[in-house]
Amino acid sequence: MRTTTAPETVAELMARQWGDHRPGLKHEDGILTHHRTAQEAAARAALLVDLMPPGAEPHVGVLLDNTPEFPFWLGAAALAGAAVAGINPTRRGPELARDILHTDCRILVTERAHLPLLRGLDLPGVRLLVTGTEEYAALLAPYAAAKPGEATLAAPGPATRLLLYFTSGSTGAPKAAICTQGRLAAAGSALARRFTVTPGDVHYVCMPLFHGNAVIADWLPALAGGAAVALRRRFSASAFLDDVRAYGATYFTYVGRAVQYLLATPPRADDREHTLRLGFGTEAGAVDAARFAERFGVRLVEGYGATEGGASVQHTPDTPPGALGRAGEGDDLAVIDPETGEECPAAVLDPRGRLLNGSAAIGELVNRGRSLFEGYWRNPDAEAARTRDGWYWTGDLFFRDADGFLYFAGRTDDRLRVDSENLAAAVIENILARWSDAAAVAVYAVPDEVAGDQVMAALSLREGAVFDPDAFAAFLSAQPDLGTKMSPRYIRLVPTMPVTATNKIHRAALRRAGFRCGDPVWFRSPTDGYRPLDEPALSTLLAAYDSQGRLPLLDH
Repeated sequence: MRTTTAPETVAELMARQWGDHRPGLKHEDGILTHHRTAQEAAARAALLVDLMPPGAEPHVGVLLDNTPEFPFWLGAAALAGAAVAGINPTRRGPELARDILHTDCRILVTERAHLPLLRGLDLPGVRLLVTGTEEYAALLAPYAAAKPGEATLAAPGPATRLLLYFTSGSTGAPKAAICTQGRLAAAGSALARRFTVTPGDVHYVCMPLFHGNAVIADWLPALAGGAAVALRRRFSASAFLDDVRAYGATYFTYVGRAVQYLLATPPRADDREHTLRLGFGTEAGAVDAARFAERFGVRLVEGYGATEGGASVQHTPDTPPGALGRAGEGDDLAVIDPETGEECPAAVLDPRGRLLNGSAAIGELVNRGRSLFEGYWRNPDAEAARTRDGWYWTGDLFFRDADGFLYFAGRTDDRLRVDSENLAAAVIENILARWSDAAAVAVYAVPDEVAGDQVMAALSLREGAVFDPDAFAAFLSAQPDLGTKMSPRYIRLVPTMPVTATNKIHRAALRRAGFRCGDPVWFRSPTDGYRPLDEPALSTLLAAYDSQGRLPLLDH
């Protein structure tokens, strides 16, 4: 039953589903009501209370694809006053064991498909629950009559931990961001209001639930607005529209290159025959967002707000194309030059919105006001780095126009330094994305023969396209906002773009390979334009690196 007061915890949001017999959870094997999902969560909460060892941190590791068991355990943790640690199934060996043990998980919920990942791992004190087995069903059976709120490890409140979600990163061990029930309930309710989520909506969850995007931006707003959730075990571009039609989906979230994958599917006459009204996510880019709207008739809204909650950028109706919006309520956001600590000057944009002074305007986004950051689990050094000088440093590059609108320019790790000039990979990517033959673009640094970096771009071509070096060079010369130092020196043609489990470009892998890879590579000659990097050219290039002591190129 709905109440007039805003829920302060996710446990309250879960309990509101009790008695609601409308469709609540759609998946490949059928449909469950809201009531049934609350019932399943309550059963697992009761089981959790009985299985958790006395004195243990109330943490449950969840190593699952997007199956109904994942939201069941999210709900169970909320009801029991416990926390879920989302475990990434692309991690392997000691790294996977480290994630489980670092978050003090005494229970690990997984499925048969992921058991090979755990084989041979030393996980002392961790009890394994394998969903879909007779043993698992027998464990749950005595709790079938449980109701929300009956079994708790501690009474859930706004300050109760609910998520320990690892933040993605290209270097170092992932950090487990702490997310409390109060912050998550508020975030879900705010998005439900912002996007007018109603019980008639269906939220399509195709991004992985072990990542904050799917939980915070998709599952929670559905929970807050009374909408149904439709699960896709793993993202599939080719199955996307079929799923949307089958489930009657109205809303979805995306991260990284998911939108590019959807655009790369062959056009169909019925591309606009569906129920979708909105997509919400990050890193689609203005060019691809426009292409998506034109092809599918669906508006994409770009947002910014990390799992950590330290800063947010809110889209407003007057936000110009390419911008994310202005600072969220209560935030005092500034774009800071990390070398000087001074605020960067406003961006200079041409009439088409193209950045003309990137080297000066791009800096790290910093929140100088109040921050919702709740820390990292057992990682005080990372917390201190994130909150140095009393400010919250996002680790992301932005620029701000004269009207205060903020534009994403990539991660600080993706900054390149070419001939003493700092460049942002995302800005160059947005320019290269205009090339009609490009299906996906990634820009990253490789070392210069003498000092600093050179720009390398990985290009995935549209179906049927053939790389024409002269046409590509002509395209580059026609881009007024492509500075002379931004033009890629190396082009790697990839059949598909390497991505992480959350569909973000795997730049670390691209950087490690450099131009010594199995794919065709072209390099720009000062006199002859782009030429294939064949064996003689590669030998000459490597000799130049060797003469300056710049080898090896790996792990740059």
